[in-house]
Amino acid sequence: MKDKMQQKSPRKAEPLDNEKPAAVVSPITTGYTVKISNYGWDQSDKFVKIYITLTGVHQVPTENVQVHFTERSFDLLVKNLNGKNHSMIVNNLLKPISVEGSSKKVKTDTVIILCRKKAENTRWDYLTQVEKECKEKEKPSYDTETDPSEGLMNVLKKIYEDGDDDMKRTINKAWVQSREKQAKGETEF
Repeated sequence: MKDKMQQKSPRKAEPLDNEKPAAVVSPITTGYTVKISNYGWDQSDKFVKIYITLTGVHQVPTENVQVHFTERSFDLLVKNLNGKNHSMIVNNLLKPISVEGSSKKVKTDTVIILCRKKAENTRWDYLTQVEKECKEKEKPSYDTETDPSEGLMNVLKKIYEDGDDDMKRTINKAWVQSREKQAKGETEF
């Protein structure tokens, strides 16, 4: 009985060794989608221009580079570039754009998205509303009625909250040394 079981075991293992995974036999040609997060932008009186660098994009068929515009957003999809799809969705543009007047250009290794401004000769300080809100939160507020040292303390608190462990240790050490000097009467004002 043991001999029969041992004879069957090796035979079952042999066909498994010869089998190949399905992915090796039939590779996927259109791959997965990569989110584009690296871009630059500029503006003229009539357009906001978004520059996206994608190596080899000029070699894909033009129908594989698609942009869908709405009044406050655009969606770029580049299909099957080096076996991957590339996608960029920008919502909540700072100001409205003209859907009909907006377009795309494909240059060597670059896609340029041209968003036509609805209100020409206006300046966009930011590309999106979210970017504007984030930048404005970062700006320190200057209140002339408060104590100037309070403003400094608020800056130090922000640095402490946003800092890494080394920064926190450095600030704590300086604070402790300052308190010790004040207690001894060695203030340097």
